[in-house]
Amino acid sequence: MKLTIGRVDKADFPELSLLDIDIKIDSGAYTSSIHCSNIKEVNLENEQYLKFTLLDPEHEFYNHKEFTFKNYTSKIVKSSNGIAEQRFMIQTSIFIFNQSFPIYLTLSERKDMKFPILIGRKFLNKKFIIDTAKKNISHKLKNK
Repeated sequence: MKLTIGRVDKADFPELSLLDIDIKIDSGAYTSSIHCSNIKEVNLENEQYLKFTLLDPEHEFYNHKEFTFKNYTSKIVKSSNGIAEQRFMIQTSIFIFNQSFPIYLTLSERKDMKFPILIGRKFLNKKFIIDTAKKNISHKLKNK
């Protein structure tokens, strides 16, 4: 059975130390993305790693924490303005509707965007139905 999700909600990303962060449901986007900065590939002991800082200093959840991922890929993503760009992608988990799901997130500088995280169709597919009249359905169920 598919869960109904509203146009916006709050979710946890435990591996990224983010709790109750705003997410926007974006059925127009194929992949999900998260706002981060200082994205760079680094070579540590002859192995490639991806380092980044989530959000930016102006965001209330910014914690200065630098994350390092060994397992990552990159993909070409076409943004809403039609420009294709290469972005790094990580796999992590999202806690929503009192369940944990694996999710792929592309790393993107979304400084001017209201929502730091967009949830795209690839994640929503076969799990959720979107009701654009509703908000924070999952967040209201949390800790009940």
